Amino acid sequence: MTRSYKPVQTFAEQVRAIVRSIPPGRTSTYKDVAAAAGNQRAARAVGSILHANHDPSVPCHRVVRSDGTLGGYNRGISRKRTLLDQEARASRGV
Repeated sequence: MTRSYKPVQTFAEQVRAIVRSIPPGRTSTYKDVAAAAGNQRAARAVGSILHANHDPSVPCHRVVRSDGTLGGYNRGISRKRTLLDQEARASRGV
C-alpha cells in the first residue's frame, strides 16, 4: 500500500505564503502574519524571514508594524513607502 503525504511547510514557508495572499493596496502586521502562521509570539521571526527574502513574488512591503509605522524593508524604507503609496492609489483607481 502506497501512502501519499502532504509535505509539511516550515514556519518560513507559511509566512511567505501568507504574505503572498495580502492583496495590493492592503497591509498586515508582523504580529498578524505570525499568528496566521501559527505562532502569535513570533512577530520578530516574521521580520527576520521577510528581511532575508529576495523573491519578488513575496510582497514583503505589505507587512508593517503593529503601531502603524512601516518597519523595515530589505530594499530600503523609502522604496517600501513608495510601493505602498503606488498600490494604495491603484486600488482606489487614482
